[in-house]
Amino acid sequence: MPPAEKQQARTRRAGLAVLGRLAVVVAVLGVAATAVLVTTRVSTPPAGQTTTDIPALSVQAADVQPGSTAPVNATVAGAPVADTQPAQQPQQHQSSGKDLLSVWAAKVASVTGVPARALVGYGNAELAVRESQPGCKISWATLAGIGRIESNHGQYGGAVLQANGYPSKPIVGVPLDGSAGVRAIGDTDGGRFDGDPNYDRAVGPMQFIPGTWAKWGGGYDPQQIDAAALAAAKYLCAGGRDMSSAAGWWQGVLSYNNSVEYAQKVFGLADSYAKAAQVVKVS
Repeated sequence: MPPAEKQQARTRRAGLAVLGRLAVVVAVLGVAATAVLVTTRVSTPPAGQTTTDIPALSVQAADVQPGSTAPVNATVAGAPVADTQPAQQPQQHQSSGKDLLSVWAAKVASVTGVPARALVGYGNAELAVRESQPGCKISWATLAGIGRIESNHGQYGGAVLQANGYPSKPIVGVPLDGSAGVRAIGDTDGGRFDGDPNYDRAVGPMQFIPGTWAKWGGGYDPQQIDAAALAAAKYLCAGGRDMSSAAGWWQGVLSYNNSVEYAQKVFGLADSYAKAAQVVKVS
């Protein structure tokens, strides 16, 4: 074969080899992309039929000026118990004889419409933080207001809050990819909590971003209502904040979500929950 033809043959073989390697790479990337897509779909609640599925949209903002006042600062009537959480969740205190927190939660649920299991989480968080940071004076009602807006108390997307404090399916928000109205936050947890290896997503009943959860979550699971409520309480109390004061309350809630409308919605919910629960007595 003439040298020129030999060179052409070598060139054709080299080209075919490159194409073969490229086909393998494309196939591998295709499998990887499919795996990521499947992981994300498994971890993320399916989109609702209408935007009214977003919990915050059905909540009316209270007509109150930021910093002017704080909602009624109701406290839990009872004591937390040790048997409502699975292993390796935030430790609760022992009650004397009765499961007073669950009794209280059941009664408050009947006058507020908040699921009793969620109220156990909010109430336990209040009691735990009031013991460790008495100056904060965090109220279960504020935590319930946040929980209502963020996930409808662990019921977002058709989830059911179970007896162990976990929603029946993971609550995972939209990818924080910088699209319209969304902050851009690259992945910080390798998809561990949100199933997304590319961008962070808010997770759990209190909607923590994985990076924030790493600081406040204490190594627990953000999907579990007791752990999530306790982390939220600690976050709101940061820096010695007094959540019973007007200034402290607004600073705390605006640090959770820097939106006046958001804080006004939490205010209205917290105030109404606290006032409704004033009739509840636990002995």
